Amino acid sequence: MDWMKKRIVRKREQHRDDQLSEASPAILLYGAACSYDGQQAIEPLDWTVQPGEFWVILGPNGSGKSSLLGLISGAERASAGVVKLQGRSLAEYGRRELARELAVLPQEGLPPLAITVKDALEMGRFPYRDRFGRERDTDAAKALLDRIAERLALTELLFRRLDELSGGQRQRVALGQVMAQQPKVLLLDEPTAYLDIYYQLDIMELVQEWQAEEGLTVVAVLHDLNLAAQYGKRLLLLREGRTVAEGTPEEVLTPEVVGALYGVTPPIRVEHEAVSVPQMLFRAQAGKHDKRPRSE
Repeated sequence: MDWMKKRIVRKREQHRDDQLSEASPAILLYGAACSYDGQQAIEPLDWTVQPGEFWVILGPNGSGKSSLLGLISGAERASAGVVKLQGRSLAEYGRRELARELAVLPQEGLPPLAITVKDALEMGRFPYRDRFGRERDTDAAKALLDRIAERLALTELLFRRLDELSGGQRQRVALGQVMAQQPKVLLLDEPTAYLDIYYQLDIMELVQEWQAEEGLTVVAVLHDLNLAAQYGKRLLLLREGRTVAEGTPEEVLTPEVVGALYGVTPPIRVEHEAVSVPQMLFRAQAGKHDKRPRSE
């Protein structure tokens, strides 16, 4: 009967972990820091992300945005402090278990490989397969992948190879792959990089819809402040690995804060009835980059 006792204990532990996850922040950093070769990328940082929130991280190049995502995902080891996901230390998660909790959409999306869209989507089911590559409920998995393909307008592309698609199409496939993971937390590392305006809005709208429907927790790194204001409900501003400000777009996107953050002339803050959040209009710094030859 030992096996029965062990099973009961495992069920109790799982029940306890589920309750803990429901009561805990989705992401918690306490004094968390990150360094490379003696250089501090992230200074000790305290930050809390509640379940279902949509955060955007902003800051100039080298401010530690991607390093912060690496800390949260476990790709980077914290040099100090604590990083918790759903109330548990990252070290407590196995590889497959972590992949069921958290997914990362990188800025490169998927490379132009000679595999089909269908194959790429199915790779997202890795966390739910046994060591022989089998799923417990293959019909449910197929139905899920079909819904994702339809939702992302990929059904007609399922048997096309990735190297035959545009960058925007491959990014949609990458989004479909992480949707197939069915994570609770989604990290986006500059998901609109290299995309034109149509695909930038396309990706952000799809993420926003998914987040609203599933109660997903989203943390995105973006460079475009206006996109960040439109999609992020809360913003974290970083410079040199330190927090400059955090709050709603209305609270932190002020000309003074943004100008100091990026080292530019304070932008013009535009309020428009068609957009419910502030938008920023940047101006060139007069004379700073003026290389025109002087007249004789």
